[in-house]
Amino acid sequence: MKTLEEKILREGTVLPGNILKVGSFLNHQLDVDFLMEMGKEIARLFKEDKPTKILTVETSGIAVAMGAAAEMHIPVVFAKKHKSGNLSGEMYKTVVHSYTHGTDYTVVVESQFLSTDDRILIVDDFLANGKAILGLVDIVNQAGATLVGASCAIEKGFQKGGDELRGMGIKVESLAIVESMDDNTLTFRK
Repeated sequence: MKTLEEKILREGTVLPGNILKVGSFLNHQLDVDFLMEMGKEIARLFKEDKPTKILTVETSGIAVAMGAAAEMHIPVVFAKKHKSGNLSGEMYKTVVHSYTHGTDYTVVVESQFLSTDDRILIVDDFLANGKAILGLVDIVNQAGATLVGASCAIEKGFQKGGDELRGMGIKVESLAIVESMDDNTLTFRK
């Protein structure tokens, strides 16, 4: 998505440790109109796959997932990183590693929100090493649902998570793939 690449170049900042800061529009302050544009593109990419629900991980993935779900008119289910008092009953759970935070989270989804009839599209803000998406794939499998694919706003192509997921036969559509980054120099995969 050329407009996303341009926005990353204009507003993004490369931080030490291969962190791409895009807080001005994606994961601190939300550019709602732009998120809806991204959602339309995700909906276009997965229209033929006929997803019935979108699955994401709280927190930053929710905004991108909402944009796509609004365009497709389907619900968003998000895996919670912290089991709270308002969760009850049977749950699917898995461990995911956050590259950005450098920690593992046990994420949970109440079983009532995913069924064997569901066709699940996984959506997230970033794809680096693929661990969050693999964790959500595990939840889809626990539910006996059908995985139709995964999409993210920004993929760090140099970290190979997306390529590994594709190698496993998962349809992965990223809106922008950063091929390399250092200091303030970013190149995108063509």
